[in-house]
Amino acid sequence: KQAFPKYFADLMRVFFRSTLKAKQIREQLTQTPLPSLLLNIFFAVTMGLYITLVLRHYNMSPFQSFWLLFLYCIIGLLAIYVVKYLGLRFFGWLFSMQEIADAFSFIVFIINKAIGIFIIPFIVLIAFSQNDMLRVAIILSWCCIGALLIYRFILTYSIVRGRLTVNPFHFFLYLCAFELAPLLILYKGLMLVINA
Repeated sequence: KQAFPKYFADLMRVFFRSTLKAKQIREQLTQTPLPSLLLNIFFAVTMGLYITLVLRHYNMSPFQSFWLLFLYCIIGLLAIYVVKYLGLRFFGWLFSMQEIADAFSFIVFIINKAIGIFIIPFIVLIAFSQNDMLRVAIILSWCCIGALLIYRFILTYSIVRGRLTVNPFHFFLYLCAFELAPLLILYKGLMLVINA
């Protein structure tokens, strides 16, 4: 926030005001790639730390080393979002819908940046609290992350529906295939590694 105050102010303005259609602010945000990249890395680090702490709390860590698990969580998140970004760019180019793909990836990464910022207090609580407070912090963090993801789906649907005629059922199929299925596959893979 101190290094890039204008970018941070525009980011919060776009997030809290649902004026994502305002191309002016969006273009200002996309014209400053360095703060965007740094906040995306910040998201990967904070979410990697959050996932590491939650896995260690539930004794689901496949590694003894905290730092090794933390590193793998960061690499996993970065890999997921790099593949998602490249896939969006490719399919946008393939179907001649670059504008929709750009708007969709903009929403995804704006919400990710917000999650990276809003998860910090929960990381502190999970790292330093115990018993009831720890359980409350984990449940509240799940509620906040879930609410932000639902907000992302609503914004995505409104953007896509404004530019294409999309049936809500088809959008639901998209959510199941490209948002929920990868998470379930990762969860299943993690369970196989832990139980092995």
